[in-house]
Parts: sequence; structure tokens; C-alpha cells
Amino acid sequence: MSDGDGQLSPPNVPGGPADEEAPDPRRTSRLSKIVFVVAVLVIVVPAIAAFIPVPYVILGPGPVTNVLGTSDGKPIVQVSGHDTYPTTGTLDFTTISMRGGPESQPSALEVVGALVRRGEEIHKQSEYFPEGTTNQQIQDENAAAMTDSQQEAIAIALTELGEPVTQKVTIGAFATNSAAEKAGLKKGDQIVAIDGHRIVTVDDVRPAVTAKKPGQIERIEVRRGGKAMTFDVVTTDNDGTAALGVYLSLSFTFPFSVRINAGDVGGPSAGMMFSLGVYDVLTPGALTGGQRIAGTGTIDYEGHVGAIGGIQQKMIGARRDGASWFIAPTSNCNEVVGHVPSGLHVVKVATFTEARTAVVDIAKHDTSGLPTCTAATSSA
Repeated sequence: MSDGDGQLSPPNVPGGPADEEAPDPRRTSRLSKIVFVVAVLVIVVPAIAAFIPVPYVILGPGPVTNVLGTSDGKPIVQVSGHDTYPTTGTLDFTTISMRGGPESQPSALEVVGALVRRGEEIHKQSEYFPEGTTNQQIQDENAAAMTDSQQEAIAIALTELGEPVTQKVTIGAFATNSAAEKAGLKKGDQIVAIDGHRIVTVDDVRPAVTAKKPGQIERIEVRRGGKAMTFDVVTTDNDGTAALGVYLSLSFTFPFSVRINAGDVGGPSAGMMFSLGVYDVLTPGALTGGQRIAGTGTIDYEGHVGAIGGIQQKMIGARRDGASWFIAPTSNCNEVVGHVPSGLHVVKVATFTEARTAVVDIAKHDTSGLPTCTAATSSA
């Protein structure tokens, strides 16, 4: 075949240059748009997730504090009017860190990150903050619980030493729309009687209140600044039972002044370690024998050691800060087994006496008989 200048044109060979199709500009444009959208999603979605709040709380290991040490340059255990004794070693109370709450929810990205960080746990916000509560209310409750734990720790230590201790029940805080607060009661009022029932301990309050039906009047006798006062409170409905809308605080009268300066920490879980610290300061010699011992657990006036939350995070924090021994409530054993950090030895206790004995045995390096958490105790 001849072209216009007399030369032969090459035949159209299948697959040759003449068969090649030019790129479809519309297809290229669509592909570019898809790539662009994917790229934007990859960049933007995590960025958005970094700011989207979600109703969860994140628990992690918190700081530890030596009860035998100082805070802001002052002894944590402060005693006046009684002899104290120098001591060595450490009795660390452990804490958890918490991110979250109804007014400061973590982002979705933070929650995802907590899934891969060692020692962190994710819980629904409702497990720690009942619906309708505020961060301030929880802080107030935790502050009241801390005050109670300190008072009961001092009380059990002094009682063990044979010192006379008397107790009283006071109003520590008010719930939202508290019937008692509306009736004129105030924080710090000592509750003396409810409808004629004498109030000596916190356990006396609930049966006295719930003897009435919601909406009925309770006559509350209190002591305020040395003055006796009486208030009529119309009870509210709390899941079908009568309620006053108060958070109670148990306080004591001691024969001399003992104060615990724990810093900005809330909740009752340091009670056992506080009691050991007070006992150590008021007795000759070093209870720990110079050892570093950490622990956690509530304490009550009768010397019972109670369960606490976040024990796995507290064990991690204790070991992180150098403790080799950890005293834990027997009732927390199910959360201890299988989660003890390497190098940490856990001793289970149920009473102040058992805790003190454990510390003494650790001090003497006589630890072979100390009880620990096992699979059997955790399932008991």
C-alpha cells in the first residue's frame, strides 16, 4: 500500500502501535479522585478520632507514696502530744491514674491507644460515674472516703496500742437535690439520732432511715458546734427505699493529735497502709526493718482489710518504683493471680493484725510461711 509520497505504509499488525488505545481521561480522573478520597480518609479520620469524646475511663498505674516519708516538706504522719520514734524503710501506698469522666471524656484515639499499652484498662464510664453525677460530686465523695480511711486507720492503730478512742458519725457531703440539705442540715453536722434511734456507727444509719417509706418524715437530731439541733427531713425515693441524700463520714476523738497529710489523693484504698504507718511511727524500732513494702486495701475500725479497685495497676506501679513486696487484700486475690509483675512478691491479708505480722516477717526475712494468692484462693 502506498502513501502519498510513494512509500509503502506498514501493515496494521495486531498488537502493534496502531492498535494501542490512548488513556481515557475520564477514567484517570475517577481514579485520581478515589486515591485522593482514600488519602484524605487516612489522614482525616484519625485526626477526627483524636478529638471525638467517648464514654469510657482509662485506668493506669499511678504514683506511689511512702507513708513514712514527707509531702510538701512535712511528714505524712504528723503526731503531737505523744512520743514518736524514728524509723527506716518504706510503706508505700499505691494509686491508679484515671482519665475520663462525664466532663472530661477521653478521645476515641486515646481509648484505642490504651488497648495496646501495658497496664492500662478500659471501663465504661457508668462503672465509675453513675448517670447524672458530675466530676465534682465524685471528687467530693473521694475526698470524704479519704478522710474516713485516714480516721479509721488512726483509730485502729491507736486501738491496737491500747489508746482510748471514741467515734461519731457526721455528714461528709450531700447528694444532688439532697432532702437533708434542703431541710437545713450542714456538712460536718454530727448525727446523734434518727427518729429516736441512737446513732453510734455508720451501720446504725441505714436501718434507721429505711424503717420509713419514701416521702415520710425523719426527725434528725444533730450536734453542730456543741449545740443540739433537730430537723425534720422529708425522705426521697432511692430505688424504692427512703433516703436522706447524704454521704456519711465516720470521725473519731483521739487522746492526742494524729494527722495524715496524703496530698491530692482521694478514695479509701490507702487505709491499711496508713494504719501500718501510724503504728510504726508510734512504736520503737523500724516495723519494716528497712525493707521497701507496698500495698493497698481499705481498713475499718474493727481492723478488717477490704477489697479495692485497680489492683493490677497498683502492683505495676509498686514494682515500677522498686518494691519487692506487696500486701494485698485477700478479697482481691481473683484479680491478683496471673497478673503479678516479675520480681514482686504478694502477701494476702484480711485484717490489720495479719498485715502487721506480714511486715514484721518481711523485716526479719522470715517469709516462707507468708500466705499468697493462688488459683485456689481466687476461686474460693
